[in-house]
Amino acid sequence: MARTKQTSRQYIKAPGAPGIKKKVAVKTVAAKTLKAQTEVAHRTPTRATAAAGIKPERVETGHVGPATKSPARRAPPAPKGRRPALPVARKKPAPLPPPKPKRRIRRGTVALREIRKYQKTTELLIRRAPFQRLVREIANKGAPGGQAEFRWRADALEALQEAAEAHMIAMLEDSNLCAIHDKRVTIMPKDMQLAKRLRREDEASS
Repeated sequence: MARTKQTSRQYIKAPGAPGIKKKVAVKTVAAKTLKAQTEVAHRTPTRATAAAGIKPERVETGHVGPATKSPARRAPPAPKGRRPALPVARKKPAPLPPPKPKRRIRRGTVALREIRKYQKTTELLIRRAPFQRLVREIANKGAPGGQAEFRWRADALEALQEAAEAHMIAMLEDSNLCAIHDKRVTIMPKDMQLAKRLRREDEASS
């Protein structure tokens, strides 16, 4: 006699009857094997379906499995004669060293250093070409009619530059003395005016 749902229910409802557990276990194992065979039969194509080119239909079960990943698209083949570019490994930039703290120098230190440096030298401090252009311009303006162009020798221009620098240095020295007399360090226009006034008196007395 074949087992049906009613007979299985009768076995399950009568818990006191002997041998019920064994029959229920045998029925569940038979159902599982039958289900697995049907799934395999639906999924695996037979020789006849494979020869005809018919794809077997997939039997959907109630079990919800994990989402399957879609197949990755393959890149088009590289043209012949060219090798595909290999990915270049990027190096991380080296960390920059911390900036060094600026050295703090007291005011006037650099100025005194430059004074000592230029006092030891005997070279001219003004650029020669700009000074010569200025001399030629002034000389041409003082010419009659302002149209003449004087010709200058190189040693004459150099002598003029030597005299001009010596006069400026002496003037600045006197102005510095006037500033020190006023208990200041910075030279002001009034110091230069006082130095010029004192020089006129010295020149007038001599």
